Amino acid sequence: KDINAMTTDSETTLTEIKQLINRFVEERDWLQYHDPKNLVMAMMSEVGELADQFRWVNNADSHALAASTEQAEDVADELADIMMFAIEFASVCNIDITSAIASKLDKNASRYPIAKAKGSCKKYDRL
Repeated sequence: KDINAMTTDSETTLTEIKQLINRFVEERDWLQYHDPKNLVMAMMSEVGELADQFRWVNNADSHALAASTEQAEDVADELADIMMFAIEFASVCNIDITSAIASKLDKNASRYPIAKAKGSCKKYDRL
C-alpha cells in the first residue's frame, strides 16, 4: 500500500502502517536520528502537543472538544504523530507491537481482576 491507499483501521493492517512509516523514514534518511532515546523524546513532545489541545478544558467538555470541527483535525494529527513515533520506536527496538500489547493486557488482567477493578480507578496495589 501507499499512503494514499490507506483508508480506515478496518482496511489497513498494522504491518502495512509499519511499512509505510519505515519507507517514509528511509526515503528521508532519518533513521540516523531515530534512536530509542530520541524517539521517546519525540513521543513525549507530541503528547505535550496533544495535551495542549485540552488545556483548561473541564472533563465534561473534553469529548465535545475532541469531536468539534475546530479541534478534531488537530487532535487527530497529534495522535497520529504519537502513534507514528511509537511504531517507529517499536521497529528500532525490535518490539512486536501485537505481542507486547497481548502480554501487557494479560499482566493487567491479573493486576486488575474484574471483580475488584470494575468501576474503580484505583491502582492495582490499592484494590
